[in-house]
Amino acid sequence: MTGNPPPPFTAADHRARMERAARCAADAGLAGLLVAPGPDMVWLTGYTPTAVTERLTVLVLTPGHDPVLVVPTLEAPDAEHAVGASALTLRDWTDGKDPYAVTAALLDGKGRFGISDNTWAMHLLGLQRTLPDTSYASLTDALPMLRAVKDATELELLAAAGAAADATFEEIRKVPFAGRRESDVGHDLAALLRRFGHSQVDFTIVGSGPNGANPHHEVGDRVIQDGDMVVLDFGGLKDGYGSDTTRTVHVGEPTEEERRVHDIVRAAQEAGFAAVRPGVACQEVDRAARAVITDAGYGAYFIHRTGHGIGVTTHEPPYMIEGEEQPLVPGMCFSVEPGIYLPGRFGVRIEDIVTVTEEGGRRFNNTTRELVVVG
Repeated sequence: MTGNPPPPFTAADHRARMERAARCAADAGLAGLLVAPGPDMVWLTGYTPTAVTERLTVLVLTPGHDPVLVVPTLEAPDAEHAVGASALTLRDWTDGKDPYAVTAALLDGKGRFGISDNTWAMHLLGLQRTLPDTSYASLTDALPMLRAVKDATELELLAAAGAAADATFEEIRKVPFAGRRESDVGHDLAALLRRFGHSQVDFTIVGSGPNGANPHHEVGDRVIQDGDMVVLDFGGLKDGYGSDTTRTVHVGEPTEEERRVHDIVRAAQEAGFAAVRPGVACQEVDRAARAVITDAGYGAYFIHRTGHGIGVTTHEPPYMIEGEEQPLVPGMCFSVEPGIYLPGRFGVRIEDIVTVTEEGGRRFNNTTRELVVVG
C-alpha cells in the first residue's frame, strides 16, 4: 500500500476504449453497442450520472461513427464534465420529447445491437417499440471479454485494492471474535476496508460455525463461539477497482479434522493458482482446484465455480468454471476460491485475486493461507 497511485485515466484512454468496443462489436457481427449508466458506461466514458432515473441516458457506439451520449437536457452539464466527454458527442433531449426517437435516429433500424446487462427493461422495450426490426443481445453474451484484459494502470489499481483488502485481514485477525455477533465483525471489516481506501464496500461475509457452510451467508446475529471455524469473505471498490478475498480463521485451537479440511482447500487453491498461464482454458483452473478436493473425498461439498473475473465490478467475466473454454490472456484478473462446505458443521474457503502474466500467474492477495487462530 505504498508508492504513488497511477495517473488518472484521460480522455484519450476513454476514446481508445470506445473505439475498441466499436471494433469488437463489428467483429461480433453487431451493428453497435448501447450502454446504459453503470460499470460499462463508467469504464468507457468516465461518466456516472448523479442519479439513474426513468429518463433515458444511453451511450451509442456504432462502427465508423463517433460515439454519442444521449442524455436528458437537465443532466447534460454534468455529462459535459465527464473525463471522456471530449471523445464523444452529447445529444440531449428535453422533457416532453421522445428519447427513443432521438436514439433511434442513430441506429440501423434493422440491426442487432449489444446492450449493457443493467439496462432498464422500460428502455429496451421503448427502443424495440420505436425500432421493431432491431434485435438485442446482452453484453455479457455478445462481448464477454470486453473489459476482461486490463491495461497496466488497471492492474496497478487492482493490486492496490488487493493490498488494501490484505491490510484489512491483518487488522481483523487482531480483534476479538468469541462472544461477538457475526454482524459486529462484519461492521469491523467494512470500517477497515474504508480506512484502507475503499469508497464502496460490496460485501462482508462472516460465516461462523454452521453458517460457514453457506457460501453466501454474509452476516447474521449468531454469536461466534470458541471452537468455531469462521469464513471471512470481503471486498468492494477502491479508486474504482475491485477487491475480493477470503480467509478462514478458527476461534481457539482447531480439531484435527478441521485442520485437514483447511489443508485440502489450501492445496486446492494452490493447484488452481498453479494452473494459471497464458493459453490455458478457464475451465482448467476449475478442474485443477476441483481435482484436489474430489480426490480427498469432498467433491460433493465444493458447490460453486472456482472463480470469477474482477475489475470495475467485483464479479464479471471471465469465469473459472467447467465448460468455459475461453483461453487465459495476460492481463485477465479473476479469483481463485475453492471451498468445502459441510452442512450443519462448518465451511472453509480461501480466495485470492490473480492476474495472468506472460509467465503464469501473479497474486494480488498475499496474506497467509495457513489456518489462522483468533481469540
